[in-house]
Amino acid sequence: MLPIVVALLFVIVVVQAVAIWALSRQVGILFERVSPLGALVIDAGPAVGGQAPRFKLRSLTDDALVTIGEHAARATLLFFLSTNCPVCKKLLPILRSLVAAEGGTLTLVFASDGGEAEHRRFVETQHLERIAYVLSPELGIAYRVSRLPFAVLIGEDGTVRAKGLVNNREQLESLLNAKDLGVASVQNYLEVNQRMSRALHRRGARGSG
Repeated sequence: MLPIVVALLFVIVVVQAVAIWALSRQVGILFERVSPLGALVIDAGPAVGGQAPRFKLRSLTDDALVTIGEHAARATLLFFLSTNCPVCKKLLPILRSLVAAEGGTLTLVFASDGGEAEHRRFVETQHLERIAYVLSPELGIAYRVSRLPFAVLIGEDGTVRAKGLVNNREQLESLLNAKDLGVASVQNYLEVNQRMSRALHRRGARGSG
Protein backbone atom coordinates (compact mmCIF):
# COMPACT_ATOMS: atom_id res chain seq x y z
CA MET A 1 0.00 0.00 0.00
CA LEU A 2 2.79 2.40 0.95
CA PRO A 3 4.57 2.07 -2.42
CA ILE A 4 1.30 2.93 -4.20
CA VAL A 5 0.84 6.07 -2.08
CA VAL A 6 4.46 7.12 -2.72
CA ALA A 7 3.97 6.56 -6.45
CA LEU A 8 0.79 8.63 -6.48
CA LEU A 9 2.50 11.46 -4.60
CA PHE A 10 5.37 11.35 -7.05
CA VAL A 11 2.94 11.61 -9.99
CA ILE A 12 1.16 14.54 -8.33
CA VAL A 13 4.46 16.37 -7.78
CA VAL A 14 5.47 15.84 -11.42
CA VAL A 15 2.09 17.09 -12.66
CA GLN A 16 2.34 20.16 -10.43
CA ALA A 17 5.85 20.89 -11.67
CA VAL A 18 4.70 20.68 -15.30
CA ALA A 19 1.69 22.90 -14.54
CA ILE A 20 3.88 25.51 -12.84
CA TRP A 21 6.30 25.51 -15.77
CA ALA A 22 3.45 25.93 -18.27
CA LEU A 23 1.92 28.72 -16.20
CA SER A 24 5.22 30.59 -15.90
CA ARG A 25 5.69 30.34 -19.67
CA GLN A 26 2.22 31.76 -20.29
CA VAL A 27 2.87 34.58 -17.84
CA GLY A 28 6.04 35.45 -19.75
CA ILE A 29 4.18 35.47 -23.06
CA LEU A 30 1.40 37.60 -21.56
CA PHE A 31 3.90 40.08 -20.15
CA GLU A 32 5.52 40.40 -23.56
CA ARG A 33 2.16 41.05 -25.18
CA VAL A 34 1.08 43.68 -22.67
CA SER A 35 4.40 45.49 -22.37
CA PRO A 36 3.92 49.17 -21.45
CA LEU A 37 2.48 50.92 -24.46
CA GLY A 38 4.16 54.18 -25.28
CA ALA A 39 2.85 57.16 -27.20
CA LEU A 40 1.25 56.14 -30.49
CA VAL A 41 3.69 57.33 -33.14
CA ILE A 42 2.14 58.64 -36.33
CA ASP A 43 4.32 58.36 -39.42
CA ALA A 44 3.72 61.92 -40.59
CA GLY A 45 5.40 65.25 -40.12
CA PRO A 46 9.02 65.74 -39.05
CA ALA A 47 10.82 62.44 -38.55
CA VAL A 48 12.29 61.48 -35.20
CA GLY A 49 15.95 62.42 -35.34
CA GLY A 50 15.35 65.16 -37.90
CA GLN A 51 15.39 68.91 -37.46
CA ALA A 52 12.28 70.31 -35.80
CA PRO A 53 10.48 73.05 -37.74
CA ARG A 54 11.64 76.44 -36.49
CA PHE A 55 9.10 78.86 -35.09
CA LYS A 56 9.17 82.06 -33.06
CA LEU A 57 5.78 82.75 -31.54
CA ARG A 58 4.32 85.03 -28.90
CA SER A 59 3.04 83.36 -25.76
CA LEU A 60 -0.55 84.10 -24.90
CA THR A 61 0.22 83.98 -21.18
CA ASP A 62 2.98 86.60 -20.85
CA ASP A 63 3.54 87.94 -24.41
CA ALA A 64 7.10 86.57 -24.31
CA LEU A 65 8.72 85.23 -27.47
CA VAL A 66 8.75 81.41 -27.58
CA THR A 67 11.41 79.82 -29.77
CA ILE A 68 10.74 76.29 -31.02
CA GLY A 69 13.12 74.06 -32.97
CA GLU A 70 16.42 75.79 -32.24
CA HIS A 71 19.31 75.05 -29.89
CA ALA A 72 18.29 75.66 -26.30
CA ALA A 73 19.50 75.03 -22.78
CA ARG A 74 16.61 72.65 -22.11
CA ALA A 75 14.55 70.15 -24.05
CA THR A 76 11.05 71.27 -25.06
CA LEU A 77 7.85 69.29 -24.62
CA LEU A 78 5.38 70.68 -27.15
CA PHE A 79 1.84 69.69 -26.21
CA PHE A 80 -0.93 70.22 -28.77
CA LEU A 81 -4.37 70.59 -27.20
CA SER A 82 -7.89 71.89 -27.69
CA THR A 83 -10.11 73.75 -25.25
CA ASN A 84 -12.92 71.21 -25.75
CA CYS A 85 -10.74 68.08 -25.47
CA PRO A 86 -11.50 66.26 -22.17
CA VAL A 87 -8.37 64.10 -22.35
CA CYS A 88 -6.25 67.22 -22.84
CA LYS A 89 -7.72 68.72 -19.67
CA LYS A 90 -7.09 65.50 -17.76
CA LEU A 91 -3.42 65.60 -18.74
CA LEU A 92 -2.75 69.20 -17.66
CA PRO A 93 -1.90 68.46 -13.99
CA ILE A 94 0.04 65.39 -15.09
CA LEU A 95 2.11 67.52 -17.43
CA ARG A 96 2.89 70.02 -14.69
CA SER A 97 3.92 67.19 -12.37
CA LEU A 98 6.04 65.56 -15.05
CA VAL A 99 7.90 68.77 -15.90
CA ALA A 100 8.50 69.49 -12.21
CA ALA A 101 9.94 66.00 -11.77
CA GLU A 102 12.48 66.67 -14.52
CA GLY A 103 14.18 69.22 -12.27
CA GLY A 104 14.45 72.19 -14.63
CA THR A 105 15.69 70.24 -17.66
CA LEU A 106 12.42 70.42 -19.59
CA THR A 107 10.36 73.34 -20.91
CA LEU A 108 6.63 72.84 -21.44
CA VAL A 109 4.87 74.68 -24.26
CA PHE A 110 1.15 74.40 -24.94
CA ALA A 111 0.09 74.81 -28.57
CA SER A 112 -3.27 75.24 -30.24
CA ASP A 113 -5.15 77.48 -32.67
CA GLY A 114 -8.46 79.30 -32.83
CA GLY A 115 -9.88 82.38 -31.18
CA GLU A 116 -7.67 84.16 -28.69
CA ALA A 117 -10.51 85.06 -26.31
CA GLU A 118 -11.53 81.41 -25.97
CA HIS A 119 -7.99 80.36 -25.15
CA ARG A 120 -7.52 83.17 -22.65
CA ARG A 121 -10.59 81.89 -20.77
CA PHE A 122 -9.14 78.39 -20.94
CA VAL A 123 -5.81 79.57 -19.54
CA GLU A 124 -7.60 81.28 -16.67
CA THR A 125 -9.93 78.39 -15.76
CA GLN A 126 -7.11 75.81 -15.97
CA HIS A 127 -4.56 78.03 -14.17
CA LEU A 128 -1.96 77.91 -16.93
CA GLU A 129 -0.75 81.50 -16.58
CA ARG A 130 2.87 80.47 -15.83
CA ILE A 131 3.28 78.17 -18.84
CA ALA A 132 4.05 79.21 -22.41
CA TYR A 133 0.92 78.97 -24.57
CA VAL A 134 1.09 79.65 -28.31
CA LEU A 135 -1.62 79.89 -30.96
CA SER A 136 -0.52 78.99 -34.46
CA PRO A 137 -2.31 76.89 -37.10
CA GLU A 138 0.99 76.77 -39.02
CA LEU A 139 2.66 75.00 -36.10
CA GLY A 140 0.08 72.19 -36.13
CA ILE A 141 0.36 71.90 -39.91
CA ALA A 142 4.15 71.67 -39.70
CA TYR A 143 3.88 68.71 -37.31
CA ARG A 144 0.94 67.15 -39.21
CA VAL A 145 -1.21 67.10 -36.09
CA SER A 146 -4.52 65.50 -37.01
CA ARG A 147 -5.63 64.10 -33.63
CA LEU A 148 -5.34 65.29 -30.06
CA PRO A 149 -3.74 65.28 -27.60
CA PHE A 150 -0.42 65.13 -29.41
CA ALA A 151 3.02 65.72 -27.94
CA VAL A 152 6.46 66.31 -29.44
CA LEU A 153 9.72 66.19 -27.51
CA ILE A 154 12.39 68.44 -29.01
CA GLY A 155 15.95 68.00 -27.82
CA GLU A 156 18.35 70.72 -26.78
CA ASP A 157 19.92 70.47 -30.23
CA GLY A 158 16.64 71.33 -31.95
CA THR A 159 15.90 67.85 -33.28
CA VAL A 160 12.71 65.84 -32.81
CA ARG A 161 13.53 63.21 -30.19
CA ALA A 162 10.09 61.58 -29.78
CA LYS A 163 6.46 62.26 -30.67
CA GLY A 164 3.01 60.71 -30.68
CA LEU A 165 -0.57 60.67 -29.48
CA VAL A 166 -0.76 60.62 -25.68
CA ASN A 167 -3.69 59.73 -23.43
CA ASN A 168 -2.10 59.11 -20.03
CA ARG A 169 0.98 59.69 -17.88
CA GLU A 170 2.66 56.47 -19.05
CA GLN A 171 2.50 57.58 -22.67
CA LEU A 172 3.86 61.02 -21.81
CA GLU A 173 6.71 59.45 -19.86
CA SER A 174 7.40 57.13 -22.79
CA LEU A 175 8.48 60.17 -24.82
CA LEU A 176 11.12 61.02 -22.23
CA ASN A 177 12.14 57.37 -21.98
CA ALA A 178 12.52 57.14 -25.75
CA LYS A 179 14.81 60.19 -25.66
CA ASP A 180 16.91 58.67 -22.88
CA LEU A 181 17.15 55.34 -24.72
CA GLY A 182 18.02 57.02 -28.01
CA VAL A 183 15.18 55.33 -29.90
CA ALA A 184 12.23 56.60 -31.91
CA SER A 185 9.66 55.23 -29.48
CA VAL A 186 9.23 52.78 -26.64
CA GLN A 187 7.41 50.45 -29.04
CA ASN A 188 10.43 50.51 -31.32
CA TYR A 189 12.71 49.70 -28.37
CA LEU A 190 10.53 46.76 -27.32
CA GLU A 191 10.28 45.45 -30.87
CA VAL A 192 14.06 45.61 -31.34
CA ASN A 193 14.63 43.81 -28.02
CA GLN A 194 12.11 41.11 -28.93
CA ARG A 195 13.73 40.58 -32.35
CA MET A 196 17.16 40.34 -30.72
CA SER A 197 15.84 37.84 -28.14
CA ARG A 198 14.33 35.66 -30.86
CA ALA A 199 17.53 35.84 -32.93
CA LEU A 200 19.66 34.84 -29.94
CA HIS A 201 17.26 32.01 -29.14
CA ARG A 202 17.46 30.68 -32.71
CA ARG A 203 21.25 31.00 -32.70
CA GLY A 204 21.45 29.15 -29.41
CA ALA A 205 19.17 26.41 -30.73
CA ARG A 206 21.36 25.95 -33.80
CA GLY A 207 24.50 25.87 -31.65
CA SER A 208 23.09 23.23 -29.31
CA GLY A 209 21.96 21.16 -32.31
